[in-house]
Amino acid sequence: MAKARALDKRRKSIRNIRKITRTMELIATARFKKAMDRASAATAYTNRITALVAELATAGLEVSHPLLVARNETKSAALLVLTGNRGLCGGYNSNVIRMALVRWKELQETVPSARLELSGKRGISAFKYRHIAAERTFTQFEDKVRFDEVDELAGGYLEDYITGRLDRLDVAYTKFDSIARQAAVVETLLPLGSLGGTDVTADTAKRVGPQYEFLPSAESILEEVVPTSFKVKLFKCFLDAAVSEQVARMVAMKAATENADKIIKHLTMTYNRARQSQITGEIMEVLGGVEALKG
Repeated sequence: MAKARALDKRRKSIRNIRKITRTMELIATARFKKAMDRASAATAYTNRITALVAELATAGLEVSHPLLVARNETKSAALLVLTGNRGLCGGYNSNVIRMALVRWKELQETVPSARLELSGKRGISAFKYRHIAAERTFTQFEDKVRFDEVDELAGGYLEDYITGRLDRLDVAYTKFDSIARQAAVVETLLPLGSLGGTDVTADTAKRVGPQYEFLPSAESILEEVVPTSFKVKLFKCFLDAAVSEQVARMVAMKAATENADKIIKHLTMTYNRARQSQITGEIMEVLGGVEALKG
């Protein structure tokens, strides 16, 4: 049986690790609540502007926008991968990287010119380990993603698409549905395909007609709304990724803390048995010495 001193030393080590995992769990919980509030607000705004653009599409407007025109041939594409800067969050990073690798292989096989852009140190390290070079990398996006940062990035994609330097944009990230459900996905953000990307029924189309009066013109409104719709969608991807990362870290650290509790409990039982055996052995040695003295 293991010595009591070694067991006690190991138990103290596990307790120190438990303090760390418990602290990280509490931090992730606090960050999750803040990120969740921002994501919820962005979700409502994203859904509304998407519905607005979809309604405008059914209002009988004979207008078009460069972002809505699908290219006959995809000659250039970009893949943006959103991962975290830190680990200890279960399979959050690995799931996104796995999905991104599959899409990257497809783009290389089907698109003449494909470029890779990575956000997050974990994704950068993973692709570097596989000797896959990225054209651009970002590490400034944390759980508090600002819209102005994403707006600058989105503006570059819009300019590339309008000028013809980019025909398609895919984003690999973790989509947040609820606390119990997050899934790594790869979505195509450009081209937008249709106004707003949602389906509107014929009844809705009839109802939409008299609701809008365009001033100064429908074209000028679409010139603002359509790019904003794309920017908001991209921003929502970053927010979903941030929330999902905190959820994954919260769950992982909670599991680690519970596992540490089980190990500590087992070590305590083993320690007590070892200590009891040691004490019994010492008592027997004392009694043996007494008997020897009597003899």
